[in-house]
Amino acid sequence: MTGAGSGTAAGGGFAARYRAVVGERGRLCAGIDPHAALLEQWGLPVTVDGLREFAQACVTGLGPTAAVIKPQVAFFEVFGSAGLAVLEETIAGCREAGALVLADAKRGDIGSTMAAYTTAWLDDVSPLCSDAVTASPYLGFGALDPALAQARATDRAVFVLARTSNPDGARLQTARTDQGRSVAQSIVDAAAAANADGSATAGVVVGATREHGLDLSELSGPILSPGLGAQGATAQDLAVIFADTADLRWLLPAASRSILAAGPVPAALAAAVEATRDEIETALIGPNRS
Repeated sequence: MTGAGSGTAAGGGFAARYRAVVGERGRLCAGIDPHAALLEQWGLPVTVDGLREFAQACVTGLGPTAAVIKPQVAFFEVFGSAGLAVLEETIAGCREAGALVLADAKRGDIGSTMAAYTTAWLDDVSPLCSDAVTASPYLGFGALDPALAQARATDRAVFVLARTSNPDGARLQTARTDQGRSVAQSIVDAAAAANADGSATAGVVVGATREHGLDLSELSGPILSPGLGAQGATAQDLAVIFADTADLRWLLPAASRSILAAGPVPAALAAAVEATRDEIETALIGPNRS
């Protein structure tokens, strides 16, 4: 059975695909972060076999339940080629279950190297192909053009780091450009320009753990907001921090550790997704929700 997250271009850009799955499953991005401490917490060995068992439980519990699933690529890469094979299986399983998969790879480079990253994460020829990928714009937003072009052509998306939750990011992201805007705002504005065709090809990453000081009113694309749960942000915080967002349907809160702590039983993971999603929807309900 082919789920809502499977396939490529279906018309209407990423916007249509995102609206459909969020309309059905609610606003939540569930992370898959198989770091060593969590494998041990689940009673699994810190080996490829443990990784595979962890990932399979996540596919079973999260795949049919969460709107978007975000595998943290680094925790698979640490096991080398065998770990990447597990990641391939995880991406395919989550998409087959109907979720959109956002590969948290944070890629960013120039020229042919960026084009190769684009092929790896956003082209059907690759076994790592996902519905979206995270990317760093700090070699210049224009360096992401190959990824944005591929995403636009196949109804996928690129989520660009704008105002992250880590404290060390503030100095760079709040610095002012020659035009008087913050660096983070300039990234949001560039993403908005990329979305002028209505495709929602360019999402942004804006942390949920503090006020961001950004004007997101013209973005017309998804806002991935990590920090919910283990990092300290609550669903009620989201309603405050993003109160000025023009369309809260684009807000995509993300939680990983707080959900994965419910494992290893897949049914418990599914229940954690549902509970977190319901908290978010209750907190964000209002005039901007449809």
